[in-house]
Amino acid sequence: MKVALVHDWLTGMRGGERVLELFCSMFPQAPIFTLFHYPGTVSKIIESHQIVVSRLQKIPFSQTHYRMMLPFFPSAVESFDLQEFDCIISTSHAVAKGAIKGRNSLSICYSHTPMRYIWDQYDTYFKSPQTSCTVRFVMSFCKDYLQSWDFETRNRVDYYISNSRFVSQRIRTIYNRDSTVIPAPVDCRFYTPAGTDPDNFYLIVNAPAPYKRIDLAIEAFNQNGRRLIVIGGGKQYKALKKQAKQNIEFTGRISDEDVRDHYRRCKAIVFPGVEDFGLVPLEVQACGRPVIAFAKGGVLETVIEGVNGHFFHEQTSESLNQAIKTFEIMSFSPDIIRKRALEFDVLEIEKKLRHYLNSVFWPKGFPLLDKGTVQTAC
Repeated sequence: MKVALVHDWLTGMRGGERVLELFCSMFPQAPIFTLFHYPGTVSKIIESHQIVVSRLQKIPFSQTHYRMMLPFFPSAVESFDLQEFDCIISTSHAVAKGAIKGRNSLSICYSHTPMRYIWDQYDTYFKSPQTSCTVRFVMSFCKDYLQSWDFETRNRVDYYISNSRFVSQRIRTIYNRDSTVIPAPVDCRFYTPAGTDPDNFYLIVNAPAPYKRIDLAIEAFNQNGRRLIVIGGGKQYKALKKQAKQNIEFTGRISDEDVRDHYRRCKAIVFPGVEDFGLVPLEVQACGRPVIAFAKGGVLETVIEGVNGHFFHEQTSESLNQAIKTFEIMSFSPDIIRKRALEFDVLEIEKKLRHYLNSVFWPKGFPLLDKGTVQTAC
């Protein structure tokens, strides 16, 4: 059986790339088709595969401005020649699910979400004060086209997997398709507790994006004066730094080992946005530390109130600050917190994926996957 993997783009290691690693381990000979790939930005597991990029990568400055090419993503993913493959497995939060399969091929999509920036998060991305007039103008013409393409290509996929019940419902609402929920994995062999008491700081670990609402956390910690460390990089952090007072520290991008060290030492991770799933809360839980999160989205499926975290219920700095005050008189067990994360460990998720894929392969007469042992990047 010839398998091809399709991924939106390979420009860094986030939750989507952790899922791709699982499929790379299951199908070590499968080539990866992706819009952009910049060597050294993803794990050795992924880069050990043949990687085929789209014609968009040849455009000057694509590495720093690839998101500006969004209107051209659909035609680029459709240009991949996948006719020789028996099975196409896409990991998609943008256009990968729209890749064109062969007439008798099987298409399976692990969906992190339907394209959030053209559906429910359009205003957040393209109508904020930080969005340039040019981008607003272009997207006002492209929105309908992108929505139409995304909807019309929904049936190119035979089977959908979603990373959370939250995303499963979005797939049902937007695509009118059912999906099987299999969460994204956390590597509990790498993310482990330190066995020491936490330091006196709160933590944010996130790539900058409007919907993550890091600005809300900055506002809250400007008001409460508590120490906050923000890990991540990107142009949007420049504006956030200007807003932040001296009690807020920005580290920029740091290694996975340094992120783990911060997880182990923080009082709690602060998670103020609405995520489709949210891998960061699981990584910090694997290190035995709790979560303070806005009570909406995928985090409701990984965090249990009073057990491994505490919720705030209005997306305001006042609500977050009240949650922090309450959190500081609560107590949490690192062992119980980690036990919850172990339910999402990479080995557990691998078992679920293999079982699901075999249930799909068997009726088609495809070879079944053995138990295997998944690789990890860390």
